[in-house]
Amino acid sequence: MENNKKRMKNILTLMAFIFGVGIFAATSFSCSKAKLKSEVENKKEEINMEGKNIKEIYFAGGCFWGTEHLFQLVRGVVATEVGYANGKIKNPTYEQVISHTTGFAEAVKVQYDADEVDLPLLIDLYFKSIDPTTIDRQGNDVGDNYRSGIYTTDPTAEAIVKTEVAKLAKHYSKPVVVETIPLKNFYKAEDYHQDYLDKNPGGYCHIPLSVFEEAKRANPLPAAK
Repeated sequence: MENNKKRMKNILTLMAFIFGVGIFAATSFSCSKAKLKSEVENKKEEINMEGKNIKEIYFAGGCFWGTEHLFQLVRGVVATEVGYANGKIKNPTYEQVISHTTGFAEAVKVQYDADEVDLPLLIDLYFKSIDPTTIDRQGNDVGDNYRSGIYTTDPTAEAIVKTEVAKLAKHYSKPVVVETIPLKNFYKAEDYHQDYLDKNPGGYCHIPLSVFEEAKRANPLPAAK
């Protein structure tokens, strides 16, 4: 009887071992397959990006947290990055920028697919997110680093910006003070500023929620034929 119990215990132990090896192998295979699939999908996305008509434009309009979030909601915008534009020193820190001694504006680099979204639409949304008649101020933010501006990297975009701003200015009783000049320099802001409102949904923002909602609807997919 004792020998039978030992034999049965050994058999159960062996079965448990075999079952455990099977589970481990299946799990390892599953993880490897998932990882491989992810790498394939990522490569596919890179190829798709290469085929797009990517342009860039830089918007400054108060705290860059809200401005970045605004453009992230627009179909056709493929990437954003907050940083410091058109200042007097190299590689500024946030503390140097808010000291009002370096001449930088808090700005957002917006990369967009020009085949999916038009620059005039982006400019129109930008105007809805700011008061373009206030100098060095948006919402509770005051200082030269909060000035309004649209900065370009090519003459074609600069011409479009100036034309659109001139059209929009006709709707205001006060002079529009948005800078429309070429980009001189741009330095990426610290990592904690990037995608700030995604990471901190309750964070400060001078842009009304209604404007964010409008941005979501601003460039819908074309109707199916």
